[in-house]
Amino acid sequence: MDMRIIDFYYFSGTGNTKLVVRKMKEVFEKKGIKVNMFRMEKSSPQSIDTSHTIGLGFPVASQGTFKFVWEFVKNLPQTNGTSIFMVDTMMEFSGGIVGPLHKILKNKGYKLLGAKEIKMPSNLLPIKIDEEKNREKIENGLKEAEIYAEEIIEGKTKWGRVPVLSDMVGAISRSEITWRLFRKLFQFKINEDKCISCKLCVILCPVGNVFMNERNKAEFRNQCQFCLRCISFCPTEAIYMPKWKHKRYHSLKASELLKEQ
Repeated sequence: MDMRIIDFYYFSGTGNTKLVVRKMKEVFEKKGIKVNMFRMEKSSPQSIDTSHTIGLGFPVASQGTFKFVWEFVKNLPQTNGTSIFMVDTMMEFSGGIVGPLHKILKNKGYKLLGAKEIKMPSNLLPIKIDEEKNREKIENGLKEAEIYAEEIIEGKTKWGRVPVLSDMVGAISRSEITWRLFRKLFQFKINEDKCISCKLCVILCPVGNVFMNERNKAEFRNQCQFCLRCISFCPTEAIYMPKWKHKRYHSLKASELLKEQ
């Protein structure tokens, strides 16, 4: 298998996925493979180089993934055998991403190398954070990522598909109805007294849902996809959800999250 160059397109909400992608990059490069990393939210799917092997990395959301990730995949160009693999990070299980992506990419002419789902610490607004347990999960997750990368190089990976059921679950995560329900149930609010106008939430939001209002304070539009970046990284905890008590989890600093390398 010719894997001299891998273009790895990824999105990481609060850091878990980037840790995994970075570990895989490390393994590939030790084997002499050049790896280019691209933040998915800043990339155009139509501009990918189909002469390179493509990697996709992202978190599980609503048992599938975020709508903008689905859109990125949907808008990838047709090809004639470009190799591609995927990895996602999840709290427990998905069910609606591996199969549907298999179908979409197969129909676009890609050669499917492998799919892997890796458990990492929960960033879904945990009530409490067990630091020791999280470290163990991260350590195990990165070991899985290392083995997966090695198996991709050795041609030992597979990308299976469970039709019908996985397609149904995937359709739920792509549905605007699902995200409207989330926005109704889990509304983020801004405490303007705590907001220091740092604009970090604006910079971090992958879908342009946060803006600075006329008072130079953060404000939300109505297109949130719940990647949790804004609430997890807000330095003053100005972003909150009424009636919800939770800890703010992130596995990387915001500055590390925004670097391609």
